[in-house]
Amino acid sequence: MMAQQTHPRLNRQDYTTLSLAALGGALEFYDFIIFVFFAAVIGQLFFPPDIPEWLRQMQTFGIFAAGYLARPLGGIIMAHFGDKVGRKKMFSLSILLMALPTLAMGALPVYHQIGIAAPLLLLLLRLLQGAAIGGEVPGAWVFVAEHVPEKRIGFACGTLTAGLTAGILLGSLVATLINTVMPPTAVADYGWRIPFFLGGIFGLIAMYLRRWLHETPVFKQMQQRKALADILPIKAILARHKRSIVVSMLLTWLLSACIVVVILMAPALMQKQHHIAAALTLQANSLATLMLIVGCILSGLLVDRFGDGKVLMVGSVLLGICSWLFFQLAAGSTAALFITYALAGLSVGVVGVVPFVMVSAFPAAVRFTGISFSYNVAYAIFGGLTPIFVTLMMPLTPMAPAFYVLALAAIGFLVGVWLNGRHSRGDVLNEVNA
Repeated sequence: MMAQQTHPRLNRQDYTTLSLAALGGALEFYDFIIFVFFAAVIGQLFFPPDIPEWLRQMQTFGIFAAGYLARPLGGIIMAHFGDKVGRKKMFSLSILLMALPTLAMGALPVYHQIGIAAPLLLLLLRLLQGAAIGGEVPGAWVFVAEHVPEKRIGFACGTLTAGLTAGILLGSLVATLINTVMPPTAVADYGWRIPFFLGGIFGLIAMYLRRWLHETPVFKQMQQRKALADILPIKAILARHKRSIVVSMLLTWLLSACIVVVILMAPALMQKQHHIAAALTLQANSLATLMLIVGCILSGLLVDRFGDGKVLMVGSVLLGICSWLFFQLAAGSTAALFITYALAGLSVGVVGVVPFVMVSAFPAAVRFTGISFSYNVAYAIFGGLTPIFVTLMMPLTPMAPAFYVLALAAIGFLVGVWLNGRHSRGDVLNEVNA
């Protein structure tokens, strides 16, 4: 059983587990994303001063993207051992693997000190960060889902996803604070290092706090029954769980691309297309991110009450409507910008359903590997290609981002219809309590 309790209440240990998992996830996402908020300064410091600006920008974002490409390998390796030797060990290792490279980034010498070694070391550390985040997110979902009562798995997964989103918001707030209180020269001299040092130190603290977490009851039972995967977990999921992989990858596309377009890309698009002040778009973006956190928790609560299929169908419809209204009306006035962006952020919260579906899709013996493979491969593909695709569509229509999110909402709705139908047919992927 995934959880022996049938009552829906969380006990003190459940809340502790969920809080420490969400805190660690938020800090890891902060560490992973803080790079992008200081990309301009990093580009100036880590590359030769005489290269064209477009090349500097491309190389800087290339190093940022390398973190996404490293996710599948790191995630699959960590998941393999998570299914073989225990969830807790990998859960602690992932945060250490994120904290140490983040600390090292803050201490790196720059180009004028060590030459070409500077960007190469930066790339290496970024790859290590990518490997760590590839293990953290699936590991966290599995860890909390196998700890909490079965009727509260949706809430736990939604809250954890909200925690990851809070890491993005924290990165944005820290970057805003540093750029507000420091002049540009001070930021370039030493200010850009501060958020990396903060992230690394907080990560080590979070790792220390995770000492008080216990191995999941599900993994302990599998050990006692000697029911751990008898073949390579990756081989098992590719041979026996192709349908689960497809569903999980489609939903990861929904999750990754909606956050990339609506949360990460939208402020720059608003500034460029409609000439809205940067400060205004970033304030609205912070509100939208807060609403996304609320939406993730709300989606998780609703999944426990109504089931994943129904919530995904309704949530996808709202996502299509609210995101369309945002891209259509946001430029009309300041009030329209804040109201429509807040609604769009809330509607993107439908992604809080995604981890529930994924932990339901794979049996416990290969659950970590199944989620990690599907999530990380899909994230590497769609997280990386979405900005390129949307940018290429922009000359055709200024509503390209809205059409893209609308297409994702349609995919989410269709997956929701299928999930809802499978319950009535008795055609399940794998029950959550398998």
